[in-house]
Parts: sequence; structure tokens; C-alpha cells
Amino acid sequence: MSALSEDLPRADYQPGVRGPLSGLRVVDLSRLVAGNILTQHLADFGADVIKVEPREGDTLRGWKVNGVETAWKVHCRGKRSLCVDFRHAGAIPLIRRLLPGAAVFVESFRPGTLEQMGLAPEELLRIEPRLVIVRISGWGQTGPYARRPGFGTLVEGFAGFAEMNGFPDREPVLPPMPLADVIAGLTGACAALAAVREVEVNGGKGQVIDMPLLDPMFNALGPLAANFRLTGTKKQRSGSGSSTAAPRNVYRAKDGGYVCLSASTQGMAMRVLRAIGRPELCDDPRFATNNARVQNREELDRLIGAFVAERTVDENVRYFEEAEVTIGPVNDIERFMRDPHVRARALLADYPDEETGLFPQHAVTARLSGTPGAIRAPAPRLGQHTREVLREAGLGEGEIEAALASGLARAAP
Repeated sequence: MSALSEDLPRADYQPGVRGPLSGLRVVDLSRLVAGNILTQHLADFGADVIKVEPREGDTLRGWKVNGVETAWKVHCRGKRSLCVDFRHAGAIPLIRRLLPGAAVFVESFRPGTLEQMGLAPEELLRIEPRLVIVRISGWGQTGPYARRPGFGTLVEGFAGFAEMNGFPDREPVLPPMPLADVIAGLTGACAALAAVREVEVNGGKGQVIDMPLLDPMFNALGPLAANFRLTGTKKQRSGSGSSTAAPRNVYRAKDGGYVCLSASTQGMAMRVLRAIGRPELCDDPRFATNNARVQNREELDRLIGAFVAERTVDENVRYFEEAEVTIGPVNDIERFMRDPHVRARALLADYPDEETGLFPQHAVTARLSGTPGAIRAPAPRLGQHTREVLREAGLGEGEIEAALASGLARAAP
């Protein structure tokens, strides 16, 4: 264990702590990122998330670093693992037994697969009329592309994100993380809770949520279509600069690091010009208005960049903060982990881990003052909770042993 990891704040799991979603049971058949992020947020706030995994485990388990399932440990904390052989004749009847009393069902198969399995939404709602069914896919349950493979990479390109990301003299740039999946997971969690409220508060019925990666990814791009309609021009790649406001960019500091600066309001832009020792530019027609600054942003970036280059990252941050200019460091993960604000708010803390000794978990994202979320348990081993979940589903001990002996289910040692 590195000295850096040892120096993180220590925390421990909080089993049994009540959350605002306590009593909400979620049956999660999804794979990889979007579904696991969706149910991670529900688990953080107390939902009982049952991960129904195939015998080889959720695909996310395969994303290992130095042999450790880091992505699984982060996104599947607080969940329970039920391992089932989906090829076994008894698999679908077993899954049906999990549904009575469940509030949310999550899946991410290619559209049509759930129906082929004998778990069509109509069948699920027949078993549990209050069930909210979240169907995650790349392109949606309808439309000519519905059956296409739905990896986030394809969606990030299709939606227009990659085309507008990067520098004008280079190829389009995909995000270096599963951005479409993350956005869909967050949107899906919000949609699931909205549908649950309809059932629990408004007396409504269960329903199906069509949750593609494409729709929220495109929504995140904002008024792209409206701007094109109004101007007839397409948004061009502008690196870290902005085509709507200036100054806004990253600038290299004396020590080789970078700072990011954004001055999207008129008052802040004037403050930047005064801070770099050029108050006369506030009245310069090239920089006096936002439109003018955008047109002349290369010259503006050159002036700011020259000032930043004379100071280290920390010196720049201190100087501009004293001038009340919106600036910050461009952190790598090591610098982020050492930051006093990160530590004061416990954005990262070391939790006990049977495999690595300590494992850094990020805090529950939203901080509720009255009923805060909590990390109740580490991510489960494959099949860790098979016996107890089957017992809760009404199987007797003999039935459980028979399911394990036949290969229908698998339990961790």
C-alpha cells in the first residue's frame, strides 16, 4: 500500500444504516456501466439492490487493474450478488420468484432479448403490478437502430459529442471514460425514482422506462440544434476554448502544470484583464464585450498565457483567487487526492478491503442533510448472497441445495 493511500481519511462501512430508500428492493440484471451506476446511486441511499449475475459474473468484474476489480468495487458497493446460470431451464422461473414486492427491475439486454427470455414487461407487470422496469440500451427500444449494439463509444460519436470535442486541426476526440453510460445511469436513477413516486404517492401503476444511452447524451449537449438552426453553422472543435464566451481556456504554468480559467460574465472578464496588469484593455474594442473577446480570443489567450507562464500552478491559483478571479488547477488524480478541500469533505476515504487491505471509495454523491446516503457494504463476491436471496424469495433449504447442486445457482464460499 502506497504512502498516499495510507494518508487518506479512514472510514468504515455502515451496515444497517437506514436511508431514504430503505425498504426499496431492486432486481438488477444489467451489465457493465450504465445499469451499475444507476443502481449504485439507489444502493447508496438504502435500496436493497440484488445483482443477478450469470455464472461468469457481471462483465464489469473483468475491468481489472493489477488483478483487482476496481470498477466493480466502486460501482457495486452496497449490493447483493445472486449468481444464476441463465442457460439453465430453471433460471427464468427463479428470477420470476424475485419479483413480488420488488419496486424496480433493471436490465440492459439488446431490445427484444428480455421478451425472448420469457420476461417480457407484460409478464413482469403481471407478477408485480407496481414494478418499475428500466430498460437500458444504446439506441432505445424502438426505431431502426434499436437492435444495433449499444456501446457508449458509438453513442458519443453518433450524438455529436466527439465531433465537437478536441482541437480543430486534429481528429474528433472520444471521452476517456464511459461518459454516455454515466449520464444514462444518472438519468435512469432519476427516472426510476420518479416512476416509483408515481406508484407510492399518486397511486399509479408500474411502468416501463425506455432508457437509451443516446437520448441523455444528446440532451447533455444543450442547444446544439437550436444554434445550428439560428446560424446555419456547425459548432467547430475549439480545444479547451469556448465559441460562446471568452476568456475560457487552460494555460501552462511555470512548473509545467496547467490552470483552467473561465470568465464567462462581463464583470469577471474585466477582473481578469485588471489582474494580469492590463486594465487599459477593459476599454479596448477588441476585448470590451464578450462577442469581441470571442472574436479575438487567440490574442486574449496569448496575453493571459504569458502572465500565467511566469508563475507556478499554486502561485497562479493564490494570485488569481486573491483577485477574485475564477481559476483552478488542472489536477491529475494524485494532486486531487492531496487537495485539502477533497480531504476536508472526505470526497475520498479508505475503506477496509479483504483483498487490498484498504480501498479508496468516493463519497455518496448527493449530501442529504436529514437522511444522508451511506456506503453500507463493500461490493459483493460473485454469488456471495445467493443463499440468503433465494431464502427470501421463498425457497426452502432443500430447494436451495438442489438449485446449487444442479448448477442453476452458485454460491460463494
